[in-house]
Amino acid sequence: MSEHTRFLLTEDDIPKAWYNIQADLPFELPPVLHPGTKQPVGPSDLAPLFPMALIQQEVSKERFIEIPEPVREVYKLWRPTPLHRARRLEQALQTPAKIFYKYEGVSPAGSHKPNTAVAQAFYNKEAGTKRITTETGAGQWGSALAMACRMFGIELKVYMVRVSYEQKPYRRALMQTWGAQVVPSPSPDTNAGRTALAQDPDHPGSLGIAISEAIEDAVTNPTPTKYALGSVLNHVLLHQTVIGSEAKRQLDFAGVYPDILIGAIGGGSNFAGFSFPFIADKLTGRAPDLRVIAVEPAAAPSLTRGVYAYDFGDTSMMTPLIKMYTLGHNFVPAPIHAGGLRYHGMAPLVCELYRHGVIEARAVQQRATFEAGVLFAQTEGIVPAPEAAHAIRAAIDEAIRCREEGVSRVIAFNLCGHGHFDMAAYDRYLAGDLQDYELPEAVLERARAELPALEPVA
Repeated sequence: MSEHTRFLLTEDDIPKAWYNIQADLPFELPPVLHPGTKQPVGPSDLAPLFPMALIQQEVSKERFIEIPEPVREVYKLWRPTPLHRARRLEQALQTPAKIFYKYEGVSPAGSHKPNTAVAQAFYNKEAGTKRITTETGAGQWGSALAMACRMFGIELKVYMVRVSYEQKPYRRALMQTWGAQVVPSPSPDTNAGRTALAQDPDHPGSLGIAISEAIEDAVTNPTPTKYALGSVLNHVLLHQTVIGSEAKRQLDFAGVYPDILIGAIGGGSNFAGFSFPFIADKLTGRAPDLRVIAVEPAAAPSLTRGVYAYDFGDTSMMTPLIKMYTLGHNFVPAPIHAGGLRYHGMAPLVCELYRHGVIEARAVQQRATFEAGVLFAQTEGIVPAPEAAHAIRAAIDEAIRCREEGVSRVIAFNLCGHGHFDMAAYDRYLAGDLQDYELPEAVLERARAELPALEPVA
């Protein structure tokens, strides 16, 4: 099978369970704290926002959690996704490395996000939820949840970060096609949005503000409403592990095991979904030398430059406090085109793996990622989303390193979505109009000053 370019599974091979990395962690996660009392939260604290099934998954330490049959039935629309050997990219780089990528862009929404959107919509439907609110950055999460809510008959309102609302009109149109209501954030619809607009009528928005708006809407709307999040939380990362579980079987069919795993990272969902089933091998001693690299934008480098401390997940300080690497809940990122990576914090599970040295992290600039995306499109034919291009950048750099060292390694990365709705960004890159953004140190100093006063800041 070594001559194959695509490694495919059948519908019968869709995983029957999600992998829960909490079962194999050699350390405990710091407790999640109530925003008011600063005490550890319980299920009743989260019940206004999430159905109980998702709350139970958030804290579960069962190694495998069964995927409900109705969810697997919807997964059949696009899963299992293909694994590709990037032979043409290898040839272009003249590298002895073997490069593989798992392609999540074949989903109806064009990204990995439906893996959790469908699950969350299902559990909300089971709990009797009629309406959901959410936020979205680049629009991939919003469009995935719009599709899922349409399938399960749930009303959806999406608060889309304003700069992406304007940069990516077709993502907005996709959500509306599936029946969602979409508004730019900050919006005049909530106190959080009105406050931000009062400070700056041209506010570009941030995921932190959009989360504040969606949560405020959920807890104050006269129609009983739940909230859904597309990344960061444990149950979201759990649902995404179908990616890595499939990839392990496909790489086995290819007769290889990865030396290096790579994923783009903003809140943590696609990186975790791809890597956690492999990290299980590292944690249990079966793959002690596996390198796992998280790649983030230099304009929002929470892992590589953030402060490790308890912080809020949103700007209005309505969410529970989680311990993570953070740029501060008031962080407003530069308007890079990888909107899905413009977040101030990071998933606690990913943060603890990084803090304990299980994974690596690096930050890359915007123009370098688009350069990698263009090379990938010219060799492999797929135009990647700007978020996915971060992983491609690191894969190319590692492949060049293999060439320089004369060593053949197996490199695998998650191509988390296509860039068909991001062509305006590619147009700007090709015209030479894209800028790089370096995060000023003053932003980190301000973040430290604004963190909740709970403990010494690391």
